Amino acid sequence: MFQYKTLNPIAECGISLFDQNYTQVDDLAEADAVLVRSASMHDMLEVPNLLAVARAGAGVNNIPVSQYAEKGIVVFNTPGANANGVKELVIAAMLLASRDLIGGNAWVEANKDDENITKDMEKAKKAYAGTEIKGKKIGVIGLGAIGVLVANAAKSLGMKVYGFDPYLSLPNAWNLSRSVVHVDSVDEIFENCDFITIHVPLLDSTRNMIGEAGIAKMKPNAVVLNFSRNGLVDEQAIVKALEEDRIRHYVTDFPTPTTVDAKGVIAFPHLGASTEESEENCAIMAVEQLKDYLENGNIHNSINLPNVDMGVCRTAGRIAVIHRNIPNMLTQFTGAFSKDNINITEMSNTTKGDYSYAIFDVDNVVHNKAVEAISQIEGVLKVRVIK
Repeated sequence: MFQYKTLNPIAECGISLFDQNYTQVDDLAEADAVLVRSASMHDMLEVPNLLAVARAGAGVNNIPVSQYAEKGIVVFNTPGANANGVKELVIAAMLLASRDLIGGNAWVEANKDDENITKDMEKAKKAYAGTEIKGKKIGVIGLGAIGVLVANAAKSLGMKVYGFDPYLSLPNAWNLSRSVVHVDSVDEIFENCDFITIHVPLLDSTRNMIGEAGIAKMKPNAVVLNFSRNGLVDEQAIVKALEEDRIRHYVTDFPTPTTVDAKGVIAFPHLGASTEESEENCAIMAVEQLKDYLENGNIHNSINLPNVDMGVCRTAGRIAVIHRNIPNMLTQFTGAFSKDNINITEMSNTTKGDYSYAIFDVDNVVHNKAVEAISQIEGVLKVRVIK
């Protein structure tokens, strides 16, 4: 029996996947697992029973990932589940920045009582004329699940697409249109593109990735789009560039006091993944990943631990060990099993940065003696008997 807690509303299609072996609880201290969307967990460090956290979305800035890793708590996200929703909003944002639809709609609203509106609008519409996106150049920074969809959609709309991602994965490369021009430097995008959209995680290495130096290289008609994370764009630098007419627009899903009333800014209240379909996809993926980890010990889409899949255990027992990525750990584990006369039939040990995750399928029932022995090994963070 497992207990879980939700920190935000999670779509029912996901919650319904929990069967009679799962109970929802209110007290975080009792929870084996947590489902979260945007709620901050940085103050939630006293979690004695917590085994896993599943973020129904991509970003995990609201979760203390490194602290949880030290406690042997797996943090999952759901990459790609909300990709289409974000892609569609990015395309809509490009159109709004190209054709002043917002301004035109505001004019209609302001003149709705004008009896001559049909005649007057023919004179007024010149103020809201724009440009088409067909034939324009778009630079996509980051070719992950969302970036690939944006690049392909832009290509289908007749745009010239440039992509930058030094860490492009093989699956994403297969899904990317062959017509996308790969560039070796982000500066090539800054210098050549009419639209620049960023789709990378917020890390120390990507903070202010679009900064003063890059903005200075942009065309005067450039439009910068940020539907990824606040912090990726230097807001002070981009507001200054807009005020000086050195770029055309900054379109963001993350308004702040700095940008919300600035010239040339088009802002939305974090709507990227806020579609019914995206929320349902994220909920289903998050719950499925939690269940597979709790029931089988398998890890998919973890931020802080390596991925591993040994399927469903077909032997007498399965034990999982989260440990530091240091030498001689496996020898000590197998030694502990040997002393307790436990035979290992299959095993897996994978690493990710400073951490490793081992799963052992054995043909004996796992006794507390072996568990205690492994728990005492220096470098072990958590030991769990799956079966």
